[in-house]
Amino acid sequence: MTPSRLPASVGGRWAGLVVEVEVPVRPRLRVEVAGGRRLLLRQDDRVVLLGRQRAMHQGVYYARTGRYRSPIPPITAAQARHLRASSEDEDAWAARWTHQFTSWLQAAVDGPLHAGRWMLAWGMPRWAVTTHWQRLRVVDPDQGHITWFGYGDPDEDQRDVLPLRRLSAVDAGRVRSCRRQYREGILPPVLLWWVSGLQTLLVLDGHDRITAALAENVVPDVLVLAPAADPSWISSVQRRPIREYQGRLGHLQALAEQDDQIAKAHLTNMTRRIAADLEDIARTEGRTRAWPLPGGTMAWARHAATIAPDWTTESA
Repeated sequence: MTPSRLPASVGGRWAGLVVEVEVPVRPRLRVEVAGGRRLLLRQDDRVVLLGRQRAMHQGVYYARTGRYRSPIPPITAAQARHLRASSEDEDAWAARWTHQFTSWLQAAVDGPLHAGRWMLAWGMPRWAVTTHWQRLRVVDPDQGHITWFGYGDPDEDQRDVLPLRRLSAVDAGRVRSCRRQYREGILPPVLLWWVSGLQTLLVLDGHDRITAALAENVVPDVLVLAPAADPSWISSVQRRPIREYQGRLGHLQALAEQDDQIAKAHLTNMTRRIAADLEDIARTEGRTRAWPLPGGTMAWARHAATIAPDWTTESA
């Protein structure tokens, strides 16, 4: 697995890595699908999440089973302290953590990596809503619904992040340790995984770090694992904003050379905007691969009846 850098973000900040993975063909942590918009998340022989998409693609019902285990080894305070001490600035710190999580994911026996092109991006996607984080402090049911468009759905159903296990209490020992790490400035990032069938980010590692950060009234640093979009698709989508930028560039540059301050400011803002737009396109999440669920809809129904007998989803 050979990593390459994502294009630097606006201001030249660290953006993340793209990696080519050769094995395995089928990972131990994977999405399986059946008819009727049904899906589940399997880790080894354990079902860790059940899901059913609503009709007309309005959202998804989910049920956590409490059987998920992080594929990342426990991170000690000593490790976190070492990575901070060996990083000369915030960009170097972000890069070190990105490489470290890449190595851990490669070595994991029950993680989601499979053959293909992957992206490990620093920071939340631009489509994410910062205020949605705060809902995890009060709304994190084992069975619930995630709305995709919010048509008449409760506000708390609008969320970008779904933990794969129940978040610990604020006074739990591991959370208190993470809060001390935050105050020391060494709290590791949270690892999220984009699953397109759910249209949300799942928490692969860092549940207690999320609780700790929210308890400190901050949003945690994150790394987002996702299948990388096809490079030819990225190039084709980027062409239009580039053409529009180039079409307006000459006129503004001419005015700027005449010391037109408004033109200079507009040129600066436009350059920043095109850089942000191109970065956003470059880190677009690809589609998550899914495998057929053995036994199809009947097997899914048996899992649901056994694991979450009181769980109800949309019937149509």
